[in-house]
Amino acid sequence: MTPTKSRFAVLASPSSPLLHAALAVAVAALVACGKKEEAKPPPVPEVKAAEVVQRDVDIGGELTATLRGFEDVEIRARVEGYLKSVDYKEGSEVKKGQLLFTIDDQPYKAKLAEAKGTLARAQSALAKAEMDVKRYKPLAEQRAISQAELDNAVAAQRSATAQVEAEKANVEKTTLDLGYCRITAPLDGLSGQAQRKVGDLVGKGEPTLLTTVSSIDPVRVSVNIPEALYLKYASKLPSDAAAPDKPTADRPGAELVLSDGSVYPERGYIVLVDRAVDPQTGTLRADLAFKNPKKLLRPGLYGKVRYAAEKRPGALLVPQRAVNEIQGQFSVVVVSAEGKAEPHTVKVGPRVGSLWIIDEGVKAGDKVIVEGGNRVAAGMPVKATLVPAEEAAPAPGGAAAPAPGGAAPPPEGAPAGTSPAPAGTQGK
Repeated sequence: MTPTKSRFAVLASPSSPLLHAALAVAVAALVACGKKEEAKPPPVPEVKAAEVVQRDVDIGGELTATLRGFEDVEIRARVEGYLKSVDYKEGSEVKKGQLLFTIDDQPYKAKLAEAKGTLARAQSALAKAEMDVKRYKPLAEQRAISQAELDNAVAAQRSATAQVEAEKANVEKTTLDLGYCRITAPLDGLSGQAQRKVGDLVGKGEPTLLTTVSSIDPVRVSVNIPEALYLKYASKLPSDAAAPDKPTADRPGAELVLSDGSVYPERGYIVLVDRAVDPQTGTLRADLAFKNPKKLLRPGLYGKVRYAAEKRPGALLVPQRAVNEIQGQFSVVVVSAEGKAEPHTVKVGPRVGSLWIIDEGVKAGDKVIVEGGNRVAAGMPVKATLVPAEEAAPAPGGAAAPAPGGAAPPPEGAPAGTSPAPAGTQGK
């Protein structure tokens, strides 16, 4: 045997130590590779979920509102002249007939005296013309004077009569102008700031705005109703004859939410639905009246008219943040009894506070994911922690906002409505 062959025979021998060592190294390498390739199971995602709530809810909505005086009257100067005095306290309540401004009336007193003098001359001319006619008639019958002379006397009498009437009208006009120098409140209400000060020339060229007086008990609240909403619910509105002049137990009226979030204690009722839809905005104006005995509400304030038009019994509600929207399709992720994530396509209704009414797709007691749903896929096991469905309970009698793609009913006793709210998205 050659030396090379002898070396290979030694290595191939079953009892060779080298063979044993090589086998041990190979086995160790294979074990190490097996450990590296063995995949660890991924951790179960932790999510927050809330149970589907079932209860009776009121369906309604909110409308942006502008407050006005029930009557807003602009006080303007009707004659030209220098403002002599401001006779009221700005911002105070005034009574009908109370003096507000005085314009210098001396020029109008002089005009009145002149007009009265002109009237007196016209009356004297008329008296002479009447005497001439009375004297000429028998003379004309006796042919002592010509008929033409009598005709002239009669024409002069008629002309003098017309002149007297004209001068009487002039005296009346001048008397009115003199009276316009004293400007009084046309109604009980709240006065505004004086727009002109003592010594200003007012009424030159056009009636000058001096101030505004508003009656604020009740106060007028104006809202704009979308055209589609009005058409949808117009048939349900009461006729003018049947409309109540104040809220009743059957028709409690609408609530007014002020800009600080507080709810005004008095309920409102419809006083006006405008004649026509505004072609530029596609809305119809409606006015509601709210009692204002404490004079808290002022013209120019903004608020929201909240209304409840119908009650939906046994409605299913989920948190708004649990609802996903993709291209107009709404869905929620439900945690099944086996603890797995299951997407459900749902049909949404109006919103109620922080919740959303679900018409189809879930049932009472289902657990919907409100946080962490973006980290799970369909069929994936999840570890759900239950949280309250509502962040804060809505105020009693709170109304639901309209559903996406649809309009909410108008307030009870009012054809008010609101446009759809944007769809909610799931919290992350």
